[in-house]
Amino acid sequence: MAIQRILATSGGFVPGPVQQSVRVGDMLRTALELTNSDRPRVCLVLTASGDDASYYARSYEAFAAAGCDVTQLRLFPQPDADPMERLCSSDLVWVGGGSVANLLALWRLHGVDQAMRAAWESGVILSGVSAGSICWHQGGTTDSFGPDLQPVDDALGFLPFANGVHYDSEAQRRPLLHRLLAEGVLGPVAYATDDHVGILYEGTEPVAVMSDSSDRPSRAGAYRLMMAGGAVTETKFEVGETF
Repeated sequence: MAIQRILATSGGFVPGPVQQSVRVGDMLRTALELTNSDRPRVCLVLTASGDDASYYARSYEAFAAAGCDVTQLRLFPQPDADPMERLCSSDLVWVGGGSVANLLALWRLHGVDQAMRAAWESGVILSGVSAGSICWHQGGTTDSFGPDLQPVDDALGFLPFANGVHYDSEAQRRPLLHRLLAEGVLGPVAYATDDHVGILYEGTEPVAVMSDSSDRPSRAGAYRLMMAGGAVTETKFEVGETF
């Protein structure tokens, strides 16, 4: 039986060799190794950014430099491939950041949500940053609706937890996630990541905290939030720790 894996991150790439370029970070390299393919087939899904062309160009270059065969699933102005066929024939799917609310609406309109589940259940590794992290969970905190963060509570739910991203770099993220759990809007369990940190899940269980680089500050990590005794408790996990 295939192992179902998701790498949910607040990172993914590190600076490339020249300006305006990026390369895959350590945690994405590990995910690529987990495909057990000498030349992994990577599908980019950048719906959350409106299929931004420059984002595709940088991402293509980064994965190609890592020895991958790269393709994409674009939804603007119309799908450029059958979602089920394209996603299920990949080894790893990378979902970029942007508007998770728009991503979810378009995925459901075009059947990408169902294709993502089929791919995950067949052993394709699902991964992504920010919106591409929240989407796999119950929901989380999002700037999809404006500069004041709001909840999104109708994400795909492959992972039965809420999700917080950019936990150390955006001031509204932590207090809002705490409040949403306390009010029962999300939860009762959430996982969050600092910038350039990710959580690897196998099945629906978190198994490891990973980062883009061993040079990340020691303070960067991941967090488990839980309702206990009528209050939210937060536990930090360092990079390299297991849950």
